[in-house]
Amino acid sequence: MKKREQLMTPGPTPVPDEIIKVMAKPIIHHRTAQYRDFVKAINENLKKVFKTNNNVLSFTSSGTGAMEASVINTLSTGDTAIVVIGGKFGERFAELCNAYGVRAVPINIEWGTAPEPQLIEDTLKKEPNAKAVFMQLCETSTATLYDVKTIGKIVSNKNAILVVDAISGLGSDEFNMDEWGVDIAIGGSQKAFMIPPGLSFAGVSKKAWNMIKESNLPKYYFDFRKYEKLIDKSDSPWTPAITLMLGLEKALSMITEEGVDNFIARHKNDAEFVRKYIKDLGLGLFSKAPSNAVTAVNVPKDVDSSKLIKTLKSQGVTFAGGQAHLKGKIFRIAHMGGITRKDLESALFTLKEVLTKEDVKI
Repeated sequence: MKKREQLMTPGPTPVPDEIIKVMAKPIIHHRTAQYRDFVKAINENLKKVFKTNNNVLSFTSSGTGAMEASVINTLSTGDTAIVVIGGKFGERFAELCNAYGVRAVPINIEWGTAPEPQLIEDTLKKEPNAKAVFMQLCETSTATLYDVKTIGKIVSNKNAILVVDAISGLGSDEFNMDEWGVDIAIGGSQKAFMIPPGLSFAGVSKKAWNMIKESNLPKYYFDFRKYEKLIDKSDSPWTPAITLMLGLEKALSMITEEGVDNFIARHKNDAEFVRKYIKDLGLGLFSKAPSNAVTAVNVPKDVDSSKLIKTLKSQGVTFAGGQAHLKGKIFRIAHMGGITRKDLESALFTLKEVLTKEDVKI
């Protein structure tokens, strides 16, 4: 009998049955009190997950939509922004800045390492006119956790705002938007939030709103001001992804019922379990600062991780591969959202079986 398919990728992640049942219900109209009641609960619970008193705006888009929105709503043509680049998603922030005529000053770090806070401080001194610092909480492509807390203290004393792509780390890694001085925090639905891709989020601080007033970059669909104007009415400027929003309301209720800190602690425990299992197999970790959301695993030099992933897929287990120059060299195992300890145990056992059958020398 064929094994149950196990999705172990860092987005999308498995959708729990409780959420699937909610999303399978008949569609409702969004300009109704019934829908606005759902949205009111969503808005309040998003604040709990982001750990902020600021409004958290919701968009119908992938996480990249909110990343783009963070650029076009805060900056102006010719502005300077500092971008930490230690993986594919740091590169994406730089590409977004370049697309809109913003001068991106890169802080290039070795993939798999976290940026030293002193690097950010030194770069801010060299670029005193920088309007923003862009970075990740977890750089998904390398499974690496960045020290947002320390960097937030540095940036909070400057004129620049701190923008954090927390898409893969939010709900898995410790994160406190207000306490850490984060001005825009970005999330996505397909990670720890346990629902399909299609929603993104942006928590926005007062400092960021002051900069938004001065921004002259073109914007329409992602104009923060349009969303902020309606958020207290539990409404949105455009037709929302109603089914996803209903699923989100259920997911957030599950997270807050468990307790946000307990939810994060469970991710930490699962991450530690995976890393120990990987080390016991004789494999090495790629990241020098691993995240609770995803683990990147080095493969032996004579092994192509892409082929290993293909073999695992034939056994019902889907891991993610490496990106860019890491393709064929690493694979990534997610332990976020709806992925359970039982899922991890089963998937890792299959990995062990495949390595043994293929006689991989470790």
